Amino acid sequence: MSCAASPAAGGAQPTPPACCAPARSGGDTGEDGARQTAAPSPPGPLRDAHRARVALPGGSFRMGGEDADANPGDGEGPVREVTVGAFAIDAHAVTVARFAAFVDATGHRTEAESFGWSYVFASFLPGRLRRISPRPEATPWWCGVRGAAWYAPEGPGSGVEDRWDHPVTHVTWGDAAAFCAWEGSRLPTEAEWEYAARGGLDQARYPWGDELTPGGEHRCNIWQGSFPFRNTREDGYAGTAPVDTYAPNGFGLYNTAGNVWEWSADRWHPDSTDLRAMRGGSYLCHESYCNRYRVAARTANTADSSSGNVGFRTVRDTA
Repeated sequence: MSCAASPAAGGAQPTPPACCAPARSGGDTGEDGARQTAAPSPPGPLRDAHRARVALPGGSFRMGGEDADANPGDGEGPVREVTVGAFAIDAHAVTVARFAAFVDATGHRTEAESFGWSYVFASFLPGRLRRISPRPEATPWWCGVRGAAWYAPEGPGSGVEDRWDHPVTHVTWGDAAAFCAWEGSRLPTEAEWEYAARGGLDQARYPWGDELTPGGEHRCNIWQGSFPFRNTREDGYAGTAPVDTYAPNGFGLYNTAGNVWEWSADRWHPDSTDLRAMRGGSYLCHESYCNRYRVAARTANTADSSSGNVGFRTVRDTA
């Protein structure tokens, strides 16, 4: 991890919040990793959709945040000048279709499949699964669901046939790295991610400016209502949205706030062993408990964790 992407040196190691994406800790829920159903193949035209990359020249920008909503325990600050080199970054998060093409080509089995389970937001599950699925004590709105995987986002009986253009989820940091190795790309550093997500704006709270809903217009997919009990879906979605939903930022990137958390290349802290930083927030973020859909916000999870609100996008060097 480069020093440019690190939180302030000398302070206590930040502790990632458990609410954003639960860690795969404790026991396994069973299963031996066998794929429960055949992994689907996307229709031909969708294999090449949403693969556009935006070439950025790099340069210096002010990274981090110190405003009233900054989370001191997350290591957002202090605001510091950071320089990144030239690179090209996905305009969209990696879609289900792109990931399916990778699985078709390589036979890759995700870590969620190997473990036999992944975390699903409880409200998305039928009552039977809610009752039998174990829940983390600190975040009981998450359920560890047997058979939940990238192609079965809510477990057995669910599918992705109507979500090919949504971001892939239930992927670990290792799954994302394997995809990048196959494609000849890599995960962005936190500095690269934030530089790109800001879209050329200096210290704006969001990729489009400082107001969350300018003119009453929703610009991102986050939680509205009372979390975790009632989502009014005023932005149009309860779960993931297609990767090209809402207007892009000034650099042409879509959904760098909300929708799904995105894995970065970096460790959460230089001394971390298995915690990897994530950026962008997700459809479950709400101002009452997880105001981390601001551009400067960050969180982390263990590299082997997966859930229904974590995905990724990729970069390539251009210099």
